[in-house]
Amino acid sequence: MAKVTKDTIILDVLTMDAGTAPFFLEIGMHCLGCPSASGESIAEACAVHGADADALVAKLNEYLENK
Repeated sequence: MAKVTKDTIILDVLTMDAGTAPFFLEIGMHCLGCPSASGESIAEACAVHGADADALVAKLNEYLENK
């Protein structure tokens, strides 16, 4: 499985595994189907939502590695 980075596009993460959606929802990214998610990186989205991109990336990678 590919590693997620802060530069990974949100839609790409969701395409890898739809089970990642709750990780975005829990930090306030409720519009996962909007056009922004199609082209926005994790870092960009975290900056807009006031979330820690490094922490989110770590959680996503841990989840994906343990699938």
